[in-house]
Amino acid sequence: MNIVRVALDVPLPRLFDYLAPDSDESDIGRRVTVPFGTTARTGVIVELAAASEQPDNKLKAVTAILRDMPALPAEWLALCEFCARYYQTPLGEVTSFALPPMLRRGKLPRIKKSAAAVHAAVSAPDLPRLMAAQQAAVEAILGTAGFHALLLHGVTGSGKTEVYLRAIDAVLARGGQALMLVPEIALTPQLEGRVAARFPAAHIVCANSGMADAARARGFLEALAGRADIVLGTRLAVFMPLPRLQLIIVDEEHDASFKQQEGLRYSARDVAVWRAHQLDIPIVLGSATPSLETFHHASPKSAPPVPPSRGGDSGSPLRGSGSLTGPALGRPGGGTGRYQMLELPERAVAEALPVVRIVDTRREKLQEGLSAALLKGLQLRLDRGEQSLVFLNRRGYAPVLACPPCGWISRCQRCAANLVVHLADQRLRCHHCGFETGIPCACPDCGNVDLLPFGRGTQRLETMLAERFPEARVLRIDRDSASTPKKWQTLLATIHAGEADILVGTQMLAKGHDFPLLTLVGAVGADAALFAADFRAPERLFAQLMQVGGRSGRAELPGEVLIQTEYPDHPLYQALVDHDYVRFARSQLDERRIAGFPPFSFQAMLRAEARSIEQSLVFLSAARGAAEALADGVTLYDPIPMRMQRLMTLERGQLLVESVSRPALQAFLAKWMDKLYALKMPGGLRWHLDVDPLEF
Repeated sequence: MNIVRVALDVPLPRLFDYLAPDSDESDIGRRVTVPFGTTARTGVIVELAAASEQPDNKLKAVTAILRDMPALPAEWLALCEFCARYYQTPLGEVTSFALPPMLRRGKLPRIKKSAAAVHAAVSAPDLPRLMAAQQAAVEAILGTAGFHALLLHGVTGSGKTEVYLRAIDAVLARGGQALMLVPEIALTPQLEGRVAARFPAAHIVCANSGMADAARARGFLEALAGRADIVLGTRLAVFMPLPRLQLIIVDEEHDASFKQQEGLRYSARDVAVWRAHQLDIPIVLGSATPSLETFHHASPKSAPPVPPSRGGDSGSPLRGSGSLTGPALGRPGGGTGRYQMLELPERAVAEALPVVRIVDTRREKLQEGLSAALLKGLQLRLDRGEQSLVFLNRRGYAPVLACPPCGWISRCQRCAANLVVHLADQRLRCHHCGFETGIPCACPDCGNVDLLPFGRGTQRLETMLAERFPEARVLRIDRDSASTPKKWQTLLATIHAGEADILVGTQMLAKGHDFPLLTLVGAVGADAALFAADFRAPERLFAQLMQVGGRSGRAELPGEVLIQTEYPDHPLYQALVDHDYVRFARSQLDERRIAGFPPFSFQAMLRAEARSIEQSLVFLSAARGAAEALADGVTLYDPIPMRMQRLMTLERGQLLVESVSRPALQAFLAKWMDKLYALKMPGGLRWHLDVDPLEF
């Protein structure tokens, strides 16, 4: 009797046995259609079994084993099994997530005829000459056999991409494949063009969630068959099957976009590190502002070890912080030393880094939020024919519409958030759930017709700048103006053609773009993040400001960055003035070591959402009760409402679990999950576990 064990996309932590008389070992990794309840489902065969725990007369037969594509390799299945184990997610949900939608439905795309792949790089002529630090970085990446993780820490404009391309060139020349991850879909076309120009004979495959189903499926199959030489993609590309993979690159590794926030809540950066370790190949993590976890791993050890107030380590081979392969030993001023640090301290093209100036706004009357220094700088660039960027990470016209006499404000009906004013199309929109409505002519509570927008967003800045500088071509770039890939490419083409003078933009412009004429960046409204409840807020603010500031002065023209603040003496801003990421990172790590925050502890967050907050908290309390007997070496905190308590009409609560040992936390979570699945809960309540959470 042949029995196949199938991973199905159902929220149950188990595999399902089916009879398959014509199956053999070659079917492991193949998709299969099976009856499940009253429906048919497509799953993946993960193993064969000689016997089943189910009685023979209870086993159903498979409907069909789909042999229309190569079986998914053992390495790919092992990657999925690791994610299921580490992120405490049923294997069927992981395999389903890792497959393109068309393949998970049991279908195949129409395969386009193409020439056989050429597994060799044909480098473009007139390559830029490498600086000494770039050359040393390339040699370090290629000079050591087997697994090694390298942090390529280079200032903005230091030529990190050129280092990546030289390393890829060498990998392709010896018949290997390369995987390069970027945080944003918007960066993929730009990078694809540069890579295609460098490697005209290589077959390049892109993978991101914005692609059509058929295109994603075709790329997956080309990678699986070994026809793809280079795969470029966002976080989901980490699951692309690559039989000859010899190099993984994670650009802007610090970016929070690498963490999936729904479904399988994985970190693509961390999974990429594990995959490189599994395949015994190098991985390069690149950033001008590395995550503190990665920086901690790349910092040398210093002795003797001193345990943190709430931190420590267990000695397991799978241990660490941020990435899944390094320990977190609380050493004053030191790190784990598990990653190799590669420094690019100078810009590759520009003469110098942009000058950063702090504009003290405490005693200045701002004009629509802009200081006299920033307005003067904008006028100066207009006179010179150069470009400027005013950075405000808040889209819309104003964050809220209010009625001063009675206090009414525009709140979302479905979320604990305000509706944002979008004046151009006369709408109020929630940026969390998508709810929208028209702008009222009068206050819904008191009838007052003088409703006022409070605060400012990119649309309001765009309007103000167009009035202040009528001769300027003002261009707004945010998720409203660049809502489709085509619109985004049109906006980029406009900037590169010099057809815009003043850019008003959000974080979409903060990374990965080179605008030769851009010489001034003005940052507005940054102070709020200094005092946010999230302990990661300063790290994110520093990275954001350094990245957006790095857009200026990237060619021959000198750059300048003006940061408006009411806290000019804050250490974060002073580190930005000095371009001193290392000083900032060490100070933040010192604070986290004292507080026992990651990377000196390891966390998981259980979240629940229901029709009422009482239902969510009652479930979380029961979950905490079920965990108490299992919590060896683990701290259980009390259930509390989430900061945004209501989202899309559901009331949300959370329960934090923390340990000084990653293996201890993992062992606890594995036992706790069995208890959680057995808990009774009211209809409509949903829960999920987030390992290594980034949002609180």
